[in-house]
Amino acid sequence: MTHKFDVVVVGAGAAGLFCAGIAGQRGLKVLLLDHSEKVAEKIRISGGGRCNFTNRDVTPVNFLSENPHFCRSALSRYTPQDFITLLQRHQIPFHEKHKGQLFCDRSAEDIINMLLAECDAGGVTRWQPCRVSGIKYATSPDGMGAGSYQIESDRGAIEAPQLVIATGGLSIPKIGATDFGYRIAKQFGLRVVEPRAGLVPLTFDGEAWAPYAQLAGLALPVLIETGAADASPRQRKKAVVFAEDLLFTHRGLSGPAVLQISSFWREGQPVRINLAPGVDLPTLLLRAKASSKKLIANELAALVPSRLADAWASRDPAWQKPVSEATDKALAQLAERLADWQLIPNGSEGYKKAEVTLGGVDTRDLSSQTMESKQPGLYFIGEVVDVTGWLGGYNFQWAWASAFACAQALAEKTTNA
Repeated sequence: MTHKFDVVVVGAGAAGLFCAGIAGQRGLKVLLLDHSEKVAEKIRISGGGRCNFTNRDVTPVNFLSENPHFCRSALSRYTPQDFITLLQRHQIPFHEKHKGQLFCDRSAEDIINMLLAECDAGGVTRWQPCRVSGIKYATSPDGMGAGSYQIESDRGAIEAPQLVIATGGLSIPKIGATDFGYRIAKQFGLRVVEPRAGLVPLTFDGEAWAPYAQLAGLALPVLIETGAADASPRQRKKAVVFAEDLLFTHRGLSGPAVLQISSFWREGQPVRINLAPGVDLPTLLLRAKASSKKLIANELAALVPSRLADAWASRDPAWQKPVSEATDKALAQLAERLADWQLIPNGSEGYKKAEVTLGGVDTRDLSSQTMESKQPGLYFIGEVVDVTGWLGGYNFQWAWASAFACAQALAEKTTNA
């Protein structure tokens, strides 16, 4: 027996759940399936379990893509306020943290339950766990009408004229991430921008990192940027700079600052960090020289965290003395190194720690209006597409916006068929 639907959505994460619910409420017969037993694990673990579900200040500038303009259409048609209105309708309390980030007051489960309720309201059929073993496209017998997708699953054969791939990327394999979406894209002749880990901690060579490993657990606000190793001052002006908190780890650097810059960093490039933003180190150190007999490390501890001051001063004999005995040159070099710490990561923590996957289905093969690919009736939404947001709720907003654009198109296409 073949199960027939108007639309099959593969992937019960943020984008898949939202798309299925809207399409169902627009009158389509929808099947949502996922190989995992639980839905929306990424929602469940995001934001420390409270889900940073959007950002009040979303703009296309907050996204990376080979085609940075692709996301404009969907983002303009489903805004953060639209999603906030949905939460308010479901009476879900939330709050704003810094930089427009919105979180649930209680738990990420509120978002998941809301999306499931939206699916129920649309009469969506859900199969979980359900594995897809093969997908084929069959043209209509007369060659004139629309074709259909023949899907083989461990719950039987499925047929639908429209298929939505919402299977996400490669990040966090322990909660079910796979390359399924990329394989389907390639099967139907679509291009894929090479995936790589994004929003991920950076690591350093063990020996080179040894002087800083003692700082594990230390967090402080910094300015961080990256770019080509030989970038000219003019090019460096164009570099993306983030003002966020940095976290030292045993293996390298993490925290919001590093997660943000990791999406822009490329292998072999340095990262540049100002460890004392907003502090006039040269002036303050020279002033201390004229009035203090304390060690340089002790004076520095008034300007940056004491653990960092101690570690930094120990790096050079010229900094291991009373500030009054230091040369002006030594103090200037100390200030310069703290304000422009340059280091080259040897890699990242990879997909196991990455919050998102950069790259994905090439937007040149997708419609920015509908998310439909060049392959008729085949759509891609959410993280599987080459659109990746900054840290701070942007990736969830892309999930909602791309899902909404797709669901609208599915409904219009079915109505006009």
